[in-house]
Amino acid sequence: MKFSRTYSLQEIAGIIDVTFVGDHNFPVKGMNEIHVVEPGDIVFVDHPKYYSKALESAATVVLINKEVDCPEGKALLISNDPFTDFNRLTSHFKPFRAASESVSSAAVIGEGTIIQPNVFIGNHVKIGNNCLIHPNVTIYDHCVIGNNVVIHAGTVLGSDGFYFQKRPHGFDKLNSVGRVIIEDHVEIGAACTIDKGVTGDTTIGRGTKIDNQVQIAHDTIIGKKCLIASQVGIAGCNIIEDEVTIWGQVGLKSGLTIGKGVEIYAQSGVGMDLEPGKTYFGSPAIEARDKFREMAFLRYLPKLLEKIKK
Repeated sequence: MKFSRTYSLQEIAGIIDVTFVGDHNFPVKGMNEIHVVEPGDIVFVDHPKYYSKALESAATVVLINKEVDCPEGKALLISNDPFTDFNRLTSHFKPFRAASESVSSAAVIGEGTIIQPNVFIGNHVKIGNNCLIHPNVTIYDHCVIGNNVVIHAGTVLGSDGFYFQKRPHGFDKLNSVGRVIIEDHVEIGAACTIDKGVTGDTTIGRGTKIDNQVQIAHDTIIGKKCLIASQVGIAGCNIIEDEVTIWGQVGLKSGLTIGKGVEIYAQSGVGMDLEPGKTYFGSPAIEARDKFREMAFLRYLPKLLEKIKK
């Protein structure tokens, strides 16, 4: 998430009432999660295990719960609770605005686009030309939809990411203030849910087709011309490259890269990066030909056991 202007380190520290290490006028341009940070961004860290990763990231401002040596060219914000203060910053710079109408007057809807009854379109949504939005679709604030997009009934774009931190009293939620971006010529089936990024974007690439009842979590990037069948669940922060095919009821854990042209057979469970151009099957998913060979061997086990007993 980028700010509307560049703030000074002192200004940011004043908003959340914390001390800082660095020049008062050190420039702060935005804030993001660690996997998408850029120079000028704030990143937060609250566990010693991840201090080095945060301090060595592209972020130039680190919101941290201990005063440590500050790397050259960076600055620190010293907080007793970086998680909560990160939420305070997102609430300050991108506060929730309650809707007062079903289709926001702040939304921009292109020529030739058809909006069916009972669609909700939030504040600052942008929808391109010649789209078809079917009944009971919900499009949260700040979503961006390209041209020639079809979205079927009951789909939700822009709901919050499933991101919680365990605390003694229960679970605290990390605010989601990112966006969903749907590029041109995408079709999304009925009853799908696509969560917005926590601070960045969840993106569906040009020409991708998504079946009914698919869940795509926060900050995932899906490439161009992908096919995703019904009841697939894709966790957060995944990168799915172009022309990937994912068949029904596949599950993907977070933080993976699925290479270009991969095909994943139905009901597979994916827990590691997949190499481009290959076909995978099973849980955990391995190359399909290896999985089928393994299954064939298993059919011979009873006969082998009988021979051993003899």
